[in-house]
Amino acid sequence: MIRIEAVWLAVEPLDMRAGTESALARVVHVFGAARPHHAYLFANRRANRIKVLVHDGFGIWLSARRLHGGKFVWPTDTVATLGLSRAQFDALVLGLPWQRLGEAGVWQDGFL
Repeated sequence: MIRIEAVWLAVEPLDMRAGTESALARVVHVFGAARPHHAYLFANRRANRIKVLVHDGFGIWLSARRLHGGKFVWPTDTVATLGLSRAQFDALVLGLPWQRLGEAGVWQDGFL
Protein backbone atom coordinates (compact mmCIF):
# COMPACT_ATOMS: atom_id res chain seq x y z
CA MET A 1 0.00 0.00 0.00
CA ILE A 2 1.24 3.46 -0.86
CA ARG A 3 1.40 5.74 2.17
CA ILE A 4 -0.28 9.11 1.60
CA GLU A 5 0.01 11.75 4.31
CA ALA A 6 -1.51 14.71 2.46
CA VAL A 7 -3.81 15.17 -0.53
CA TRP A 8 -3.71 18.34 -2.61
CA LEU A 9 -6.14 19.45 -5.29
CA ALA A 10 -5.18 21.74 -8.18
CA VAL A 11 -8.11 23.85 -9.36
CA GLU A 12 -6.83 24.58 -12.90
CA PRO A 13 -7.61 21.80 -15.41
CA LEU A 14 -4.95 19.41 -16.73
CA ASP A 15 -4.84 17.98 -20.24
CA MET A 16 -5.63 14.29 -19.66
CA ARG A 17 -3.16 13.34 -22.40
CA ALA A 18 -0.41 14.38 -19.97
CA GLY A 19 1.86 11.55 -18.94
CA THR A 20 3.93 11.17 -15.81
CA GLU A 21 6.59 13.72 -16.77
CA SER A 22 4.05 16.38 -17.80
CA ALA A 23 1.94 15.83 -14.67
CA LEU A 24 5.06 16.01 -12.48
CA ALA A 25 6.08 19.26 -14.18
CA ARG A 26 2.60 20.64 -13.44
CA VAL A 27 2.91 19.59 -9.77
CA VAL A 28 6.26 21.39 -9.50
CA HIS A 29 4.81 24.48 -11.21
CA VAL A 30 1.63 24.63 -9.09
CA PHE A 31 2.83 23.25 -5.73
CA GLY A 32 6.55 24.04 -5.83
CA ALA A 33 7.71 20.41 -5.52
CA ALA A 34 6.42 16.86 -5.35
CA ARG A 35 6.77 15.99 -1.69
CA PRO A 36 7.18 12.39 -0.52
CA HIS A 37 3.92 10.72 0.58
CA HIS A 38 1.77 13.47 -0.91
CA ALA A 39 -0.91 13.02 -3.58
CA TYR A 40 -1.81 15.68 -6.15
CA LEU A 41 -5.18 15.69 -7.95
CA PHE A 42 -6.01 17.25 -11.31
CA ALA A 43 -9.20 17.22 -13.41
CA ASN A 44 -9.90 17.92 -17.06
CA ARG A 45 -12.05 20.90 -18.13
CA ARG A 46 -15.29 18.88 -18.10
CA ALA A 47 -14.42 17.43 -14.67
CA ASN A 48 -15.39 13.92 -15.76
CA ARG A 49 -11.79 12.66 -15.51
CA ILE A 50 -9.14 13.03 -12.84
CA LYS A 51 -5.47 12.15 -12.53
CA VAL A 52 -3.69 11.55 -9.25
CA LEU A 53 0.07 11.83 -8.99
CA VAL A 54 1.65 10.33 -5.87
CA HIS A 55 5.27 10.57 -4.74
CA ASP A 56 5.90 7.44 -2.64
CA GLY A 57 9.34 8.49 -1.40
CA PHE A 58 11.16 6.54 -4.13
CA GLY A 59 9.30 7.28 -7.34
CA ILE A 60 6.17 8.70 -8.91
CA TRP A 61 2.81 6.94 -9.46
CA LEU A 62 0.21 8.34 -11.84
CA SER A 63 -3.33 7.02 -11.98
CA ALA A 64 -6.50 8.12 -13.71
CA ARG A 65 -10.22 7.78 -13.05
CA ARG A 66 -13.15 8.53 -15.34
CA LEU A 67 -16.84 8.89 -14.57
CA HIS A 68 -19.06 7.47 -17.32
CA GLY A 69 -21.94 9.62 -16.14
CA GLY A 70 -21.89 12.92 -14.31
CA LYS A 71 -18.95 14.98 -13.13
CA PHE A 72 -16.52 15.13 -10.25
CA VAL A 73 -17.34 17.98 -7.89
CA TRP A 74 -14.49 20.36 -8.71
CA PRO A 75 -14.08 23.90 -7.36
CA THR A 76 -13.81 26.72 -9.89
CA ASP A 77 -13.97 29.95 -7.90
CA THR A 78 -11.36 29.47 -5.21
CA VAL A 79 -7.62 29.60 -4.64
CA ALA A 80 -5.31 27.68 -7.00
CA THR A 81 -4.83 24.73 -4.61
CA LEU A 82 -6.71 23.07 -1.75
CA GLY A 83 -5.79 20.50 0.87
CA LEU A 84 -8.22 17.59 1.32
CA SER A 85 -8.79 15.19 4.18
CA ARG A 86 -8.80 11.46 3.48
CA ALA A 87 -12.60 11.37 3.83
CA GLN A 88 -12.95 14.26 1.37
CA PHE A 89 -10.62 12.51 -1.09
CA ASP A 90 -12.62 9.28 -0.83
CA ALA A 91 -15.87 11.19 -1.50
CA LEU A 92 -14.35 13.12 -4.41
CA VAL A 93 -13.18 10.02 -6.30
CA LEU A 94 -16.69 8.55 -5.95
CA GLY A 95 -18.17 11.71 -7.49
CA LEU A 96 -19.81 12.87 -4.25
CA PRO A 97 -19.96 16.52 -3.08
CA TRP A 98 -16.85 16.31 -0.88
CA GLN A 99 -17.09 20.00 0.18
CA ARG A 100 -20.15 19.07 2.29
CA LEU A 101 -18.24 16.47 4.28
CA GLY A 102 -17.59 17.86 7.76
CA GLU A 103 -15.92 16.67 10.92
CA ALA A 104 -15.97 12.93 11.61
CA GLY A 105 -17.37 12.24 8.13
CA VAL A 106 -20.74 13.88 8.83
CA TRP A 107 -22.54 15.34 5.79
CA GLN A 108 -23.51 19.00 6.17
CA ASP A 109 -26.27 21.10 4.56
CA GLY A 110 -28.81 18.25 4.42
CA PHE A 111 -27.01 16.20 1.76
CA LEU A 112 -28.58 12.90 2.80
